Amino acid sequence: MAKEIERKFLVRDDAWKSNVTSETRIRQAYICAESDRSVRIRTKNDETAQVTLKFGSNLLVRDEFEYPIPIDDAREMIGIADGHVIDKTRYTVDFAGFTWEIDVFAGHHRGLVIAEVEMQSETDDPKLPAWLGREVTGDKRYSNQALATQRSRPGLVHAL
Repeated sequence: MAKEIERKFLVRDDAWKSNVTSETRIRQAYICAESDRSVRIRTKNDETAQVTLKFGSNLLVRDEFEYPIPIDDAREMIGIADGHVIDKTRYTVDFAGFTWEIDVFAGHHRGLVIAEVEMQSETDDPKLPAWLGREVTGDKRYSNQALATQRSRPGLVHAL
């Protein structure tokens, strides 16, 4: 069983763009979205797809299972999923021994930019780049699940 251990931050400015190492267009939607579990369908660059099952209500550490699925199946499931389809571009940036994933949202959440860093252990203490804003790790409003399933964007802050 894989563990997902990550911290999330809003992004303060565009300084990260000069250090991008990869770029991936992502579309994702939720088939099941409960407070302690979810089933997510995701496509990458409209070429590959996967289904992800997550368990646990702690937003720092959760159990995660991920499996490849046929792209046509993913497109069909995204088309019938509940809530909003999340459209975003994910950029990676290496900084001080950690790889940061910066999600630039389009569509319903245009203007939102969130940086995540995955860690091997809860005790990891990555150095924080200057372009990060406020930490939102424990704020469920910024989880992809909430972004996909909430009907509006009340109280979302897009910076700092």
